[in-house]
Amino acid sequence: MTDISDLIEPLIAFRRDIHAHPELGFAEHRTAGRIAEQLRALGLDVHEGIGRTGVVGVLRNGTSGRSIGLRADMDALPIQEQTNLPYASTTPGTFHGCGHDGHVAMLLGAAQHLTRTRHFDGTVNFFFQPAEEGHGGAREMVNEGLFERFPCDRVFGLHNWPDLPAGTIATRPGPIMGAADKFEIVLEGRGGHAAIPQDTPDAIQAAAAMVQQLNAIISRRIAATASAVLSITQIHGGHTHNVIPAEVRVSGTVRTFDPAVQDRIEASIREISAGIGIANGVTATVDYQRYYPATINDAKAAQEALDAAATVGNAVVAPDPAFTSEDFAFMLQACKGAYIWLGQAKGDGGTPLHNPHYDFNDDVLALGIKLHVALAERHLAL
Repeated sequence: MTDISDLIEPLIAFRRDIHAHPELGFAEHRTAGRIAEQLRALGLDVHEGIGRTGVVGVLRNGTSGRSIGLRADMDALPIQEQTNLPYASTTPGTFHGCGHDGHVAMLLGAAQHLTRTRHFDGTVNFFFQPAEEGHGGAREMVNEGLFERFPCDRVFGLHNWPDLPAGTIATRPGPIMGAADKFEIVLEGRGGHAAIPQDTPDAIQAAAAMVQQLNAIISRRIAATASAVLSITQIHGGHTHNVIPAEVRVSGTVRTFDPAVQDRIEASIREISAGIGIANGVTATVDYQRYYPATINDAKAAQEALDAAATVGNAVVAPDPAFTSEDFAFMLQACKGAYIWLGQAKGDGGTPLHNPHYDFNDDVLALGIKLHVALAERHLAL
């Protein structure tokens, strides 16, 4: 690959500008505008407003009908940054705590390099996606005809990964990220005086039993050979010491890789809720939402990614999938492709994603650019 060193400092500055001006999902107007401006300056065919605030840049070269999609997410998180960096967020309560600013910079760098070298034959579609953090921006883009408007033989998504050392690139065939479900169970009694519990169905006691039984689903209703996580994350009820509340809410998340396991867990939550409601004289209402499917890599695309990665860094097959979720799953349901982890941990380890002290490691910016370029040039080889 020809030298890209001249791209790095301007891209670091661009990344840090985005970091200082973070925007939440479907509100990435400034970010999208800056990206579109950069793509137009390169002479790409630019399309805005896809999936509300998404941007697509199209680069064509040669005569081949082959095509590839490369995706970067743009949105920030509703977290208060605590890094004290000179380019820290200027928007209170909003922060690029997942490195999407770095993803944008890497994909822009790939667009810049591919535009000037054009060592490929076909079409490269650069997808800048909004609202990855729980709002399904990829689903919005797909539902608006992303792959009908911009056909792709393959689509690849790249995410920085603090659990891997800088220089390491990992992916795997099959599941790589979990399906994400969320549930809320509302337990309703009548409410009453805490000194006369015999007259009041106790939603607090029902909630306590609920937590115990829900936490036993994985160990008692799911095969030991299956992989799943159920976590209770919220319990809300009551407002003073001498009143049994009329309502308690119990909420949590479920992560799976197998739809059959997912079905079994949802059915178990509903059965347990109904039983506890009867046993405690309360009404139990379950709201269960499957908001992100599992991210499933196509085996051939995963191997393509590993082959490309081996030309620019230390490529490894990830031994296990992660239970965290990713809405790139919606793109993989519509087009064969693979999701890839780019290690960014420094010698002393990496600050976790979604941590208020996190920052994208600019030292891996060049590697991310090279990986995107290698994916495109390999798939669209002259």
